[in-house]
Amino acid sequence: MYALDNVGRNTIAMVLAGGKGERLSPLTLRRAKPSVAFGGKYKIIDFVLSNLFNSGIKKVYILTQYRAFSLNKHIRESWGKWTGLGEFFVAISPETKSEREEWFKGTADAILQYLRFVETSDADYVAIFGGDHIYKMDITQMINYHRMNRADITIAALEVPKSEASRFGVFSVDDDSKVTGFTEKPENPETIPGRETCFASMGNYIFSTKKLIEVLQEGKKMHEDLDFGKHVIPMMLESGDRIFAYNFNDNVIPGMRTEERGYWKDVGTLDSYYEANMDLIHVSPQLNLYNYKWPILTNQGNLPPAKTVFDDDDRRGVNIDSYVCAGCITSGSIVRRSIMGPLCKVNSYSLVEDSILFENVTVGRHTKIKRAIIDKNVVIPDNSTIGYDREADLAMGYTITESGIVVVPRKDK
Repeated sequence: MYALDNVGRNTIAMVLAGGKGERLSPLTLRRAKPSVAFGGKYKIIDFVLSNLFNSGIKKVYILTQYRAFSLNKHIRESWGKWTGLGEFFVAISPETKSEREEWFKGTADAILQYLRFVETSDADYVAIFGGDHIYKMDITQMINYHRMNRADITIAALEVPKSEASRFGVFSVDDDSKVTGFTEKPENPETIPGRETCFASMGNYIFSTKKLIEVLQEGKKMHEDLDFGKHVIPMMLESGDRIFAYNFNDNVIPGMRTEERGYWKDVGTLDSYYEANMDLIHVSPQLNLYNYKWPILTNQGNLPPAKTVFDDDDRRGVNIDSYVCAGCITSGSIVRRSIMGPLCKVNSYSLVEDSILFENVTVGRHTKIKRAIIDKNVVIPDNSTIGYDREADLAMGYTITESGIVVVPRKDK
């Protein structure tokens, strides 16, 4: 079922999960971006952890920082429980309350602070992955590519049109995909030889263990805010180290459909987050969560099935083209083209359309909601209207995105 390989046993992983995700505010006011719900039942971090688990990589350190409590709780109560035998590890961080308070000063600095775990391991390779992207990947294929090239570092690369490449860090490569240069957000990005596309960094790395220890120890002498993109990769280029780009489009997982190849979402803004969620309710979404050969794992919880109640002419519980999680009750109301997280209840005579409801949202009677994101534990009173009148929504203190999505935040502190 899973992509088991010896390289998985010879690899430890470090997942960077400390990002604030400021552009996802107000959803990230009380949680780190990797802890934000996606697809109703999942957290964003479940995607990278599932990729590692399905790839047979069972020693994983999760480096948390900003608003870490809910993320640590999720990992402890799900991944920490049923992966078994203490195979998964979480590095507990101090809870960061001040917006200005710093702990990790850069992506490489975060690894540096936990370098003792790398130094005391018998791993040949270290996989350093971000915890805040939506994708599926067999990581053993990237490690094998790293081995084949006798690389010091291999960087996962997304092949993007030249017109979009300026939003990313872009690699210059030769005909063998060996990296010859790296530029952050270039005005005129360099294309892949023989193509009209560019290689953009996904922020995921495979290091040979000895080289990682060496370069981080050297880098800390020069940079307090040691970062892979700003410092480590340029240092390695200057030293003539073997750096290769791994084309994510070449990665194939069991059960993958053609249209899913190369699927990778940053979901870094409220609009991109909304669009990626809404794609899931299409008849054939690009991201297939029903591929049981490469499951996305999470804390299932001990919840009853979802149900609809009432079948009267004036009130009928109906879910149409929607993604409804366990414990939900659609009571004499209509939910259309929406995602309902666990334990939601929509009461009679109400209409919810094109919306995302986080866990334990209650929608009162005679309420209309469209194109909205409702945060966890929010109670929408009877006779409410959301998404129909911009000025009224702003007066209620809701956030409205560029495309008109209304975000209803939690009120608790």
